[in-house]
Amino acid sequence: MYLIRCWWLVVLFTALHSNFLYGQLNREVVGLVYHRVGDSKYPSTNVSVEEFEAHLQYLKQQNFRVLTMSDAIKYLNDPGERQKAVVITIDDGYESFFQNGLPLLKKYGFPATLFINTETVGGNSYMDWAQLMKCVEAGIEIGNHSHSHAYFLNEEPPLRYSLFKEDVQLAQNMIEEKLKLRPSIFAYPYGEFDPDMADVVEEMGFVAALAQNSGVMHAASKPFSLPRFPMATGLSAIGRFITKVNMHALRMLEEHPASFVLPAGKEAPTLEVTFAQENLLLPDLRCFVQGGKCIMEKSTSNGLVKVSVKAESVLASRRTLYTLTIKDGNNKWHWFSHLWVDVSIK
Repeated sequence: MYLIRCWWLVVLFTALHSNFLYGQLNREVVGLVYHRVGDSKYPSTNVSVEEFEAHLQYLKQQNFRVLTMSDAIKYLNDPGERQKAVVITIDDGYESFFQNGLPLLKKYGFPATLFINTETVGGNSYMDWAQLMKCVEAGIEIGNHSHSHAYFLNEEPPLRYSLFKEDVQLAQNMIEEKLKLRPSIFAYPYGEFDPDMADVVEEMGFVAALAQNSGVMHAASKPFSLPRFPMATGLSAIGRFITKVNMHALRMLEEHPASFVLPAGKEAPTLEVTFAQENLLLPDLRCFVQGGKCIMEKSTSNGLVKVSVKAESVLASRRTLYTLTIKDGNNKWHWFSHLWVDVSIK
């Protein structure tokens, strides 16, 4: 009898959890990350002015709600009406954003969140403090992107965490001194972090932190490892942009390992995830490995789908994404990705 009751408790919990995730209270926000606008010398981090305006035109025409990152966090926890919501984020504070991106945001009446690394402010191709103040006056939210924009994962614990905290605090102090505001949102340099770094950010009083693994933020997302879709040459064509801003989250109940740091050893890592099947069409489940081929195994039990994903060969880059996509019964696509960081590659 005890085992029967426990079984029913598990079923009830799963049902309630599923209703929360997929029901009326669920919220989603698509995060986009830009760097340079109209600076063709750096195509891997640039979008053309024409592409950026096409993105904004589409969001305006399709009645998307464009939010700052702080407002997105509030929206994700709001039980009110659901809307198509997007956050435009810009990393690093390049001057090309001030010259080419900011005027277009003003034209379309959209806010954005700008993450700055304070060491480079006023340097070659970066905005200075006067330009950053003009961004603030134009309604741009300022986020902390560290002071040095260093590869903190290259440091061994516990030094990693003390250096990271000191660096982020220095940036926080400089922003407060120069712009008279204190950021509540953080973005990890290069999207690299581990769970203890996320704890540091939370303990410092930030309300959320953004990574660079692609995907859609949702009501049950971990607030200190939020995903964003990168927008740059090769990824920012209007057709691909439209696909991304209309994407839905593939919401994981379990993800192992949770850390982005690649385990020691040269064997390709295995990612194991679990999600509720709901209205998702399992024959349309696809897996992708950045720069290689994917090996996938899946099983179903009691409405849950367990998936194991592994690269066919050893990962060759410092940062590699494993991605899962799946279509639902309404012909809508859902997306999840996990970033691996190989700290042995400098």
